[in-house]
Amino acid sequence: MHFLRLFFLLLPLISISVYAPNAAFAQKVSEATDQDQEIQKKVRNLFAEIGDFNNVFITVKGGVVTLKGRVLDLQQVARAEELATKIEGAVAVNNQIDVETSVEKRLTPALERFQERIAQFLTYIPIIIVGVILFFIIAFIGSLIAKLKNPWDAIAPNPFIANLLRQVVRLAFIILGIVLALDVMGATALLSTILGAAGIFGLAIGFAVRDTVENYIASILLSFRQPFRPRDVVKIDGHEGYVLALTSRATILLTFDGNHVRIPNATVFKGTIINYSLNPERRFSFELGVETEDLQRAVKIGLDVIQELSFVLKDPAPDGWVNKVGDSSMILWFGGWVNQNDTSLAKARAEAIRKVKLAFEAADIGLPDPTYRLRLEDGKPKVLTAKSKAKPATKPKAVRAKKVIETEMDVSPDRDLEKKLEAEGKRGGDEDLLSEAAPQELR
Repeated sequence: MHFLRLFFLLLPLISISVYAPNAAFAQKVSEATDQDQEIQKKVRNLFAEIGDFNNVFITVKGGVVTLKGRVLDLQQVARAEELATKIEGAVAVNNQIDVETSVEKRLTPALERFQERIAQFLTYIPIIIVGVILFFIIAFIGSLIAKLKNPWDAIAPNPFIANLLRQVVRLAFIILGIVLALDVMGATALLSTILGAAGIFGLAIGFAVRDTVENYIASILLSFRQPFRPRDVVKIDGHEGYVLALTSRATILLTFDGNHVRIPNATVFKGTIINYSLNPERRFSFELGVETEDLQRAVKIGLDVIQELSFVLKDPAPDGWVNKVGDSSMILWFGGWVNQNDTSLAKARAEAIRKVKLAFEAADIGLPDPTYRLRLEDGKPKVLTAKSKAKPATKPKAVRAKKVIETEMDVSPDRDLEKKLEAEGKRGGDEDLLSEAAPQELR
């Protein structure tokens, strides 16, 4: 009896000790289930916000998130796994999502997006119309300003620069119109993309047409500097002649032979330019070899003859001297100044040479006539020495000699070439960037 009573008294204690661990385990399982449900809820809400995972089913057990269903592409498969991994409490992700292969289901979202874009575009039409109208208004104002005669013609040295300024103004207003129109439409970010693409495209074009761009820039600088005028006699890059025109690409010369020479403006700008027309006074020079012991007398005779020529200027005075020792003679140098506006330099030089030669012959000053003495060795000629044999001067009659010396040939400039210049000017052609009214660069 006492044993049974003791057993019944201890029975509740034994039951509590046996079921206490089971209750703790059940509580832990319940907490884990609640946590899984919370994770599942977070993942589902996140996928619902994105909207691309409507056909994805989510289950969570023990912190492991299992994804099943179909999406449109592989990128969405990877993105779903990435988003589930970032959920707090998720231990791992079992990604069992497949790519949708049904044509109908794949085209439906694309059509829906297209319809959304069309609807969005329709709502933007009023704003686009306002932006386009604003662009045309600003571009029209810029065009009106660019078409004005002043101030562009007043500040530009020639019509070419004036037109260039007009184009710059017109382009500036067009860019301003584009910027303001995009700002109204809320698409200013597009402007950066356009400018970036235009910069890359412009750089590529610049390298491709580098020579053309260089000539164009050189023509602008030359039109400002004006190193020569129309019809100036110049020497550029070894070419000598009259300046016909300065175009946007090249400088055109008319040579003394009547030929056209086109020199790229980049070459003209970087090269050496000799302008013979800036100073009307120009000196001709020549050398003559003589066979005489009295060199001082020969120089004096030559200078007297040159000074007596009517086309030779008195100031600066002509000059002459013994220049060098030749192979068979003494070389004398003579020079004189002429006004090239009234006198042809080539004709003046030729006439001076003729008159000095006649004066030397009349004064018994021999002109060299080189002779060579040969010696035969083994049947072959060999030059031993080269010496000068003075050519005997012919003594003309005094009256005849005086008449020859006093008579001068015509040394006036070639008027036929000037007529050709006038004809070329009337024919016109490319727009000339040179202007008589523009300041000329003298230094």
